[in-house]
Amino acid sequence: MILDRFKLTDRVAIVTGAGKGIGRGIAIAFAEAGADVVIAARTEADIESTAKEVRSRGRRALAVRTDVVQTPDLEHLVDATLEEFGRLDLLVNNAGGTGPRAALDTSEGFFERALRMNVTQAFILSRLCIPKMVKTAGGGAIVNISSRSSNMVQTAFVAYAAGKAALNMMTQNLAAEVAPKVRVNAIAVGGVATDALEVVLTNDVLREQFERNTPMGRPGSVEDIAACALYLASPAGGWVTGKIFQVDGGSEAPSISVPVAPL
Repeated sequence: MILDRFKLTDRVAIVTGAGKGIGRGIAIAFAEAGADVVIAARTEADIESTAKEVRSRGRRALAVRTDVVQTPDLEHLVDATLEEFGRLDLLVNNAGGTGPRAALDTSEGFFERALRMNVTQAFILSRLCIPKMVKTAGGGAIVNISSRSSNMVQTAFVAYAAGKAALNMMTQNLAAEVAPKVRVNAIAVGGVATDALEVVLTNDVLREQFERNTPMGRPGSVEDIAACALYLASPAGGWVTGKIFQVDGGSEAPSISVPVAPL
């Protein structure tokens, strides 16, 4: 049956930023599809909470406290995964994010930290995981969580947008090198109802503007993104690599803009 191609039975997945929001939603979705999940994030309570949800669905979970901008933490994450499960099939580079800041207020350090957080750490972890996927499982799949900010002009997001645009190109270049054994794709996410969008969704005026400017008339849910991630990670997406999927409610322009002071 076609639905069988969406199963992840007995696959092992690492999901970064899995303590809350989109990462948590993906970890739970993968467990529901049959995967065992390694949950990585900085906050112990959050990753243990997600691990509990994975186990409640009958799958194994390993919570590994991880600061993704620290390379030793990424190395430990991969080592812990192999020690616990003996294999690695899937990686979701979800951790990322940089707050808005006007371009002329963006320091060199802020810009470089944005690149580290949104693309460099994802590359390092991918580079660590790919040989292990091939050695222990014969191949695998990587899903990078990008943003529509990567290819949509938006004020106050010069650092974040540059990082996510780089993540898109990293995805495509890496996919070309590691195919066909490992597939690498990305999801360019629109405005999703997580903590990052709370300032908009809790303000009636801003929420009305956001919904009016989004063709689908609502913010995305973590399940909307998790469903796409499942497709890309599972055999259902087995002929897809090097692609950036836009999951954004149909938006072709920012649904809301952050004002910046004029020159």
